[in-house]
Amino acid sequence: MKTSNRRTFVKSSVVAAAAVLLAGSTMAESLVGEPTLAPVKFEIAKLTYQYADMEPAIDQTTMQIHYEKHYSAYVNNANEAIAAEKVQETDAKKLLANISKYSSKLRNNAGGAYNHELFWSLLRKPTQNNAPTGELLTAINKSFGSFEKFQEEFAKAAAGQFGSGWAWLVKDGNQLKIGSTANQDNPLMDVSKFKGTPILALDVWEHAYYLHYQNKRADYIKNFWSVVNWDQVAKLYKN
Repeated sequence: MKTSNRRTFVKSSVVAAAAVLLAGSTMAESLVGEPTLAPVKFEIAKLTYQYADMEPAIDQTTMQIHYEKHYSAYVNNANEAIAAEKVQETDAKKLLANISKYSSKLRNNAGGAYNHELFWSLLRKPTQNNAPTGELLTAINKSFGSFEKFQEEFAKAAAGQFGSGWAWLVKDGNQLKIGSTANQDNPLMDVSKFKGTPILALDVWEHAYYLHYQNKRADYIKNFWSVVNWDQVAKLYKN
């Protein structure tokens, strides 16, 4: 075989082989479908503020312990349980919606990871006369009569939650509702009697306030209003 013919043959063979590989790859994709997504994994949320920024509503020491000890433990333990139980859900909301299928370890820690990440995002530096505006305020007034009445209802839910738990403002269709859940449950879970999409959350576990407020949960709830990030609540309401 002449050199020029040999080069042409080799080149043609390479092109043909690439075409076969490409065809095989395309066929495999058409048979298999979309690539399989990895199971959900919780990550430590980065704060947009410093621990001391919440003072005097929430003291620096409480914020640091709450974030670095309690929250990080929920995230680590949730991920351990996800791996051990071979969870297939690909995002946190799907996992929570099917949480009854899994262990109490996963229920408690996945709830803790999700609830705290939401809670951190809803805080900002304290401001006086801190209140919602626009569509969110209109919706609150429509559902509860006034912002002041809403605060009263929310405070009752937070103070009335026996033992550890959370108080919530949720969107349920076109309606806003207030309720509470025990421990690290939340309204997205299939095990929760109180359901909806959370747009505001308050942690009423003792580790969230006891260093500063001791047994005065009512004072903690009252001061919480000064650090609510209503812009973030409004974004959640619109989504």
